[in-house]
Amino acid sequence: MRYLAGIDIGGTKCAVTLGKEDAGSIQIWEKRRFPTPDDPQEAVNALVDTLRRLLEDHPEVQLSAAGVSCGSPLDSKRGLILCPPNLPNWDHIDVVTPFSEAFGVPAAVQNDANACALAEWLWGAGRGCENMIFLTFGTGLGAGLILNGQLYAGSCDMAGEAGHIRLEPDGPVGYGKAGSFEGFCSGGGIARYGQAQILKHLQRGGQTAVLAGGKKPEEVTTADIGKAAQAGDILALQIMEHTGRMLGKGISVLLDLFNPQRIVIGSIFLRQEALLRPPMEEEIRREALSYTRESCRILPAGLGESLGDYAALSVAGNIGRK
Repeated sequence: MRYLAGIDIGGTKCAVTLGKEDAGSIQIWEKRRFPTPDDPQEAVNALVDTLRRLLEDHPEVQLSAAGVSCGSPLDSKRGLILCPPNLPNWDHIDVVTPFSEAFGVPAAVQNDANACALAEWLWGAGRGCENMIFLTFGTGLGAGLILNGQLYAGSCDMAGEAGHIRLEPDGPVGYGKAGSFEGFCSGGGIARYGQAQILKHLQRGGQTAVLAGGKKPEEVTTADIGKAAQAGDILALQIMEHTGRMLGKGISVLLDLFNPQRIVIGSIFLRQEALLRPPMEEEIRREALSYTRESCRILPAGLGESLGDYAALSVAGNIGRK
C-alpha cells in the first residue's frame, strides 16, 4: 500500500489529488482545485501549500511519492516546464524540486498524454501489458507509449506526438498541419471538418439536424455532430464515419510501427465508440499488417471519464517501478 500525490497543472485550473494505491488499484481520497495563478512561482507555492493542508487533514497518510502532469514541452529529467501553449509564462519552471524538498519524497513530471498512458497501464485498460499505446483523442490528439514495460518519452520528451502525422495531403488543420491525425481526430478537428461538410451540404440544398436550435454552420461543435449522429442524422453519421476512418488510418501507422498489445483511446472515443469503431476497424483491416492488427486489442479508456483524475497520480505511482 502506498499513498500518492498527484498535481495537475492546467492553463486555467490546478488540482491536487491524494490517492491510495493498494493491490494494483487506486482509490482517490480527496481532490482540491483552484484557478491557476498568473505567476508560475505563485502557482507552485499554492500547489505545495494545498498538498501540505491535505496531509495535515489526513495525519494517517505517509506520502510515498508525488507526480506532476502538465502540457508539453517539458524536461522530465530536470523536472522543468518549458513554456507549453497553455502555460506560456512557465519558462524553465522547476515543478519537481519544490515537492521533493517540502515533503521528503521522490517526485517526477510528465506531459498529460504520458500521464494518462501510465494511469491506463497501471490501473486501467492497459493493465498487464508490456506494450501499450494511449491516444488522448480530446481537445487534441496525442499518444503515450508504454514499450517493453516502461514509459517511452523519447530523447527530449517529444515521443508520441502522433497528432502531427499527416494522413491526407489536405484537410482540417491540427497541430499546425492541414490533413494531420489531430486535424481529423480531435474535438476541434471534427468540428472544423464538420462545418465544412455542412456548408457544402447546404449549398446543394440539403438539410441537417446538426443545425437544430438555429445554429450557424460555423458555430457547430463536435458535441452537436455527435448528438445528431446518435439521433440518426445522415450528414452527421457521414462525418463521424469519416472520423472513424481517419482514426483507423492513424492507428494503422502506430500498429505497424510499434506492434502493441493494446491501444487504449480516451475522451471522444469513449462517448462515440459505437459510431467510430466499425469504420475504424474497416480501415485498419485495409491498412495494417495482419500480424500486428491481430495481436492488438483496441479499447476505450478503462478509467473512463475520470481518467484525468488519475493521470498525475500515475506519474507518482510509476516512480521506482521496474
